[in-house]
Amino acid sequence: MRRPALLLFLLLFPSIVSAHEPVTSIREEFLAGVDEAEDKLIALAEATPVEKMTWRPAPGVRSFSEVYTHVAGGNYFLASFVGRKAPADLPKDIEKITDRTKIVAEMRRSFEHIRVAAREERDFNAAVKLFGTNTSRRGVYITMLNHLHEHLGQAIAYARMNGVVPPWSR
Repeated sequence: MRRPALLLFLLLFPSIVSAHEPVTSIREEFLAGVDEAEDKLIALAEATPVEKMTWRPAPGVRSFSEVYTHVAGGNYFLASFVGRKAPADLPKDIEKITDRTKIVAEMRRSFEHIRVAAREERDFNAAVKLFGTNTSRRGVYITMLNHLHEHLGQAIAYARMNGVVPPWSR
């Protein structure tokens, strides 16, 4: 009895099945991960009160603004390991930016920078050195996602400590 009902349900609502089809390539998986990290980091940066951008949990620890600008700087830096040069007009002291509007703009630009690198990537399996360790270009892209999610978690913790609810969890 259950199988005919399930089959009828799937025939009536095929979008449910197609919405969960697996992503098929490292490029698509990377780009999907970048989209998710960007959406959340930008939403959280925009939800962070302007007066809290320089808040830090303890002396010597990155502030909100430094976390967000570190993400942007990291995107540019890590992309250099796959041959994508940082923009010539990149601020030299990117982590010193505290204006939220400028931070969000730089983060958006840095996310597009790594998207372009992934879209133009020709050989994810090619060998490279990353911080002196042998890896593949794919390993660099995985490191980019790890870095993004590490600092997304940090920004979430900062937000919660300051009574800011991440917009996607409301």
